[in-house]
Amino acid sequence: MLRMHASSSLGAAPTADGVRFALHSDVADAVEVCLFNGTEEIRISLDRDREGVFSGHVRGISPGARYGFRVHGPWDPKSGQRCNPAKLLLDPYGRRFDGAVSSNPAIYGHDVDDPSRVSPLDSARFVMKSVVIDDAFDWGDDRSPEHSMADTVLYETHVKGITKTHPDIPAELRGTYAGLAHPVAIDHLTRLGVTAVELLPIHQFVQDQHLIDAGRRNYWGYNSIGFFAPHNGYAATDDPVREFKGMVKHLHAAGIEVILDVVFNHTAEGNHLGPTLSFRGIDNDAYYRLAEDRSLYLNWTGTGNTLDMSNPQSLQIVMDSLRYWVSEMRVDGFRFDLATVLGRTRSDFDPWGAFFGAVSQDPVLAGVKMIAEPWDVGPHGYRVGEYPPGWAEWNDSFRDVTRDFWRSTQGALPSFAGRLTGSADIFGPSGRNQTASINLITAHDGFTLADVVSYNDKHNETNGEGNRDGHSDNRSWNSGVEGPTDDPEVLTIRRRRQRSMLATLMLAQGVPMVLGGDEIGRTQRGNNNAYNQDNIISWYDWQHTDRDLMEFTSRLIDLRRSHPTFRRTWWLPEHGEAGQVEWFTPSGEKKSIDDWHKHYARSVTVSFDGARVVHDNEVVADNDFLLMANASDTEIEFTIPPVIGEVGWELALHTEPDVDLVLHNGSITLPRFVLAVLRRA
Repeated sequence: MLRMHASSSLGAAPTADGVRFALHSDVADAVEVCLFNGTEEIRISLDRDREGVFSGHVRGISPGARYGFRVHGPWDPKSGQRCNPAKLLLDPYGRRFDGAVSSNPAIYGHDVDDPSRVSPLDSARFVMKSVVIDDAFDWGDDRSPEHSMADTVLYETHVKGITKTHPDIPAELRGTYAGLAHPVAIDHLTRLGVTAVELLPIHQFVQDQHLIDAGRRNYWGYNSIGFFAPHNGYAATDDPVREFKGMVKHLHAAGIEVILDVVFNHTAEGNHLGPTLSFRGIDNDAYYRLAEDRSLYLNWTGTGNTLDMSNPQSLQIVMDSLRYWVSEMRVDGFRFDLATVLGRTRSDFDPWGAFFGAVSQDPVLAGVKMIAEPWDVGPHGYRVGEYPPGWAEWNDSFRDVTRDFWRSTQGALPSFAGRLTGSADIFGPSGRNQTASINLITAHDGFTLADVVSYNDKHNETNGEGNRDGHSDNRSWNSGVEGPTDDPEVLTIRRRRQRSMLATLMLAQGVPMVLGGDEIGRTQRGNNNAYNQDNIISWYDWQHTDRDLMEFTSRLIDLRRSHPTFRRTWWLPEHGEAGQVEWFTPSGEKKSIDDWHKHYARSVTVSFDGARVVHDNEVVADNDFLLMANASDTEIEFTIPPVIGEVGWELALHTEPDVDLVLHNGSITLPRFVLAVLRRA
């Protein structure tokens, strides 16, 4: 059984007179640490202990030293081993990397003309170097805002994209950690009212060879190679570690948490024809899931390889990484890409398996937000609702049903009711409450909100894949015209639908996640898979922002924050109890079973009794609320249900952007695709 070494014992650790290096490999015969001074390389052999750790202390060097490892061992792809000392390997525990990976045959462990043969070409000139760091940083009085999940509003964004074109941020800081830490960027987030940024991958990643060959770049960053290092391409300085810490410190000071989108399901080394950059050359069989033909990899991620969380060595590095980012970098949580991979045993998904068990008992990770993308592309990979207590999950059903309802899809109303009240059918059986549901309408993968209401079809031609990539079923409707238009009626419908979907998102039970830029009307011109668009298609367009939409979104978030009715932490009581939810037809009559089965019904009134609201395990009193939703294609008069009393109501908010709506004599007429919120003291 592999002994779990403390993360501090692996990697590069500065000492008073040098640096101690350590690397673990069960298959290596010998390991060299290689030090670089310009083009000069000095190789130093490391000593092996009985547990497979190769280590040594090198005097006379200090933080800033550039290094890598060469691993001598078996090259036998058929048995799953791919050691090749001609390849300079990145430190799996490296805190910082310098340079980039170049396109050259030398980066491959195999002969590119005959993959069964080992490559003798030296890769040192063509790969990144690991860098020894001094991790000292003045955190001052920094502390996590520690927002509860019930009070959380997530904002998914990209470190580069959010500031790359912002005219009020200095040019040298745009697109960097320092840019996101700039007062202008933070002011936007605080005015909006979000409580956490969920950053697309910031672990060190490398560019995909097929994108380089096509003259494109990996923008999203789901191609990690360094689980401890912030991506050097997002740094305005030559010290990405210190710059990242400064960003976290400034965001915390503004009351904003930092959630990292982490990719522990695969690495940038790809399939059996991919480059040898780190893990593959250290102990291939320990890190990756191999196929029956052990020269090949199981591909449950769609990227060529799959990390093996059932192996103690892979499990250790992931757990060490999580602890490092919490304890040293002070992040507040993680969103796990293709998280089903993390729970896979040798045969199937196990929510009580090794990885989830390790997380649940780890004191460093206690209280840290854990969010799963609850699927992968392997067999039976869709596992929404099956994660253990303490975990939240992206709720794709909320996305699909909300889009369907607000494009007036027949039969969507019953499912819409379930999503609005927290998706108890999905998350209740696991013993969790509404906060297990991360509600979203849009995310980085897919249309932006502006494009959901502006396009019927994807327009991914600029990706260079013949418009074959990306989902074809987007649950979208262009509101009458495909793409840009000056038609005032179409534009009005688009504005209403955006606001109505945002209102649904913010007022539903669960945890809302806003796609960054949706609040200012960001468009990707119909591209629903902009992973390789590191340009104005993906970057925020700050010159053409929808300020009215921004103000509306801020008002919505404030309404949610001000009323625990929309932030409950236990399922709504059954009919007849205090704190209940009740459903009515637009005419004010209680909905019958037959009403729910009317497939043509597209409008509804829902009442929330605020007398006894359970929020963060406390019972509090709040206002009563009525939500009136008209997703039909005609205007409808809504009547306040007599059974709940017609007096004391006021119009708190509505999604008609062009005219003021009026509540008069207990009724209000809602134009098509409009939602109204009434509040009673």
